Amino acid sequence: METAKQDTILIVDDNPTNIKILFSFLKEFGFKVLVAKDGESALSKLEEVLPDIILLDVQMPGIDGFETCRRLKDSERTKDIPVIFMTALSDTQDKVKGLNLGAVDYVTKPFQHQEVLARLNIHLRMRNLTKQLQKKNVLLQQLTSELEERVSSRTAELRESLEKLQQAQIQLVQSEKMSSLGELVAGVAHEINNPVSFIAGNVSLASEYTEEILEHLRLYQQVFPEPGAQIEQHASEIELDYLVEDLPKMVASMEVGVDRIRQISVSLRSFSRMDNTSKTQVNIHEGLDSTLMILQHRIKANDHRPDIEVVKEYGDLPLVNCYPSPLNQVFMNLLANAIDALDEDNLNKGLSYEEIKQNPNRLIIKTSAIEGAGVEIKITDNGPGIPAEMQSRIFEPFVTTKPVGKGTGLGLSICHDIIKKKHGGSLLCNSKIGEGTEFVIRIPQ
Repeated sequence: METAKQDTILIVDDNPTNIKILFSFLKEFGFKVLVAKDGESALSKLEEVLPDIILLDVQMPGIDGFETCRRLKDSERTKDIPVIFMTALSDTQDKVKGLNLGAVDYVTKPFQHQEVLARLNIHLRMRNLTKQLQKKNVLLQQLTSELEERVSSRTAELRESLEKLQQAQIQLVQSEKMSSLGELVAGVAHEINNPVSFIAGNVSLASEYTEEILEHLRLYQQVFPEPGAQIEQHASEIELDYLVEDLPKMVASMEVGVDRIRQISVSLRSFSRMDNTSKTQVNIHEGLDSTLMILQHRIKANDHRPDIEVVKEYGDLPLVNCYPSPLNQVFMNLLANAIDALDEDNLNKGLSYEEIKQNPNRLIIKTSAIEGAGVEIKITDNGPGIPAEMQSRIFEPFVTTKPVGKGTGLGLSICHDIIKKKHGGSLLCNSKIGEGTEFVIRIPQ
């Protein structure tokens, strides 16, 4: 009799207490548990055994969790193993960075056993389903090849079955990933909101109190222009004149920073709206702006280029009746792809930082109302462009212009389905090599 496979989990953490808690808890639920105390020993252990999933701490001695994850995803042997980071809920930047490196999820410290178990189970199910679907795909392809030689009519039926299977795989994987990401983003936004509101209220009062105290100090200086040697010496030691000038500026800069965090929180909440079951009247520009805010860290300058120039040519749009979260997903995929194109190694090859600055990498987002027919959104980049032979297939599943290992080929296919099937609209691609690429979204009213 065949027995069920015991799932193996590798815990990578330098904290003995965390390891002990997780080890006991997971063993109790029937998992096979392996342990590594740092990134190097984890990579060494993976040369001998491949777990089904990895729980990876961010902060560790030696190579940290991010570098460990990067090496895992660079290796053919380990790139498909799901990685769940373990970190504090407030580490927003760490979470975004980890997702960009290929992590599938996060569990937060201190650990909640039911949350850890739920997240492990969902990603183990996704991994097992993906493996099963891959095996079925291979089997179907073999059957198709054999049956094509025997019965031509049967070949058409098998192709249709294969397409349905691929679509089911796409929807399953994407639905699970977007659900997890949406919950994560919404949770982070909620956790940010309360402390930001508290800080904002106190910074406002601090600004008022600072001005009153400084005004009181000025009155003292007017009434007592000669306060005595001791006070004058102390004023000189603390550079009183500089403090009086700089303190209001510091408080003002804190107000600006708090407002910036508030904007990010609002953008996260807007992006993660999960109202997918019914259409809603939505301001398209808010969805575009919230997506740009989330991608801001990728738009900023890096070691290889200055800031990507973002040009907004927003028209006067009515509210659009649509599914907000899937539409935001389309904006995210198209804008992220455009940034990927602008960051390609050969785009700015041989150009200095200043030369690129004179002719910057550019994203143009243009919106307009189509009289009686809905709205149009154009997302254009001045990247390397897409070869003509690829453009006719760009929306097919598993077709990608990115290097091997850099893209799944599912993003544009999903975008096309969301716009065409879910909204009854159209998604077009116009591109010229050396000039850039334009995606045109049309959504009917």
